[in-house]
Amino acid sequence: MKIKVLTIGKTDVPYLQEGIDQYLKRLVHYIPVEMICIPDIRAGKSASPDHMKEQEGNILLRHLAVTDTAVLLDERGKQMTSQAFSEYLRRTMNQGGRSLTFIIGGAFGFSGAVYDRVKEKISLSPMTFPHQLVRLIFLEQLYRAFTILKGESYHHI
Repeated sequence: MKIKVLTIGKTDVPYLQEGIDQYLKRLVHYIPVEMICIPDIRAGKSASPDHMKEQEGNILLRHLAVTDTAVLLDERGKQMTSQAFSEYLRRTMNQGGRSLTFIIGGAFGFSGAVYDRVKEKISLSPMTFPHQLVRLIFLEQLYRAFTILKGESYHHI
């Protein structure tokens, strides 16, 4: 199995990109990981949030294979502890499949078509974070989950 992380827009904050790069390097010891950054939509200032979500949604859906298990990182998703997330990963990976794809949306969230395509939604917190910061937080939690699965000392109970 492979893990893909789909995001909208590039990370333009250097310290966030350094952290993202660090966790991507660490994760390859456990599983192949690919981060796909879809360019921001250039729709002009007059574009509505719904129009932006539709445009981004169309592009996100083109990056999903039929066999991908797609999961949204969404404020309305299921909240879980780091240990529960590691268990979720274990169960999902044991079900087989080629790719587990986590999707981090843009500033306006997701289109209805994207919600219709995914099987699950996970919330990192009831708080709202900038989507560039969510990338780093999520990759850290992904790394933490694999260290828990391997019984390594990174996660302290």
